[in-house]
Amino acid sequence: MQFLSFSKTILKNLFSKPVTQNYPKEPATYPEGSRGHIDISIDDCISCGLCVRNCPTRCLSVNKKAGTWTINRFDCIACGYCTIKCPKKCLYLNKGYQEPMPEKQEAVYQKSPEVMEAERKKAEEIAKKRAAAKKAKEKKEADNNTKQNA
Repeated sequence: MQFLSFSKTILKNLFSKPVTQNYPKEPATYPEGSRGHIDISIDDCISCGLCVRNCPTRCLSVNKKAGTWTINRFDCIACGYCTIKCPKKCLYLNKGYQEPMPEKQEAVYQKSPEVMEAERKKAEEIAKKRAAAKKAKEKKEADNNTKQNA
């Protein structure tokens, strides 16, 4: 008698579409408003550290000299506040989720050697201009002092 009570459900399930998704065959669709995870275009980053200072969980770190940007994905709550505060807009929320990992680890992004070299040259040029401006200012002050003494 129990079988007859489920016969309606059995027949309905036999002739209807499956309720589950065909995930491996079809890409997963994420609902509107899902945040996903944070990614970075590392070569566009200027390593200012605003993302680090504004992160509520302190899961980010930036090393300007080494050209690295690090995120601890287990501590990140994907609030997106770092993406809002980034002046170069190189941080963005990527829909979807990170692949599971067997161990807890940080994701480290490294700038390309070409970008690092260009940043080094630019810093050297700025240092030369500052030194020249300082030298010109000292010379001007020395000239003013000699005029006042004369």
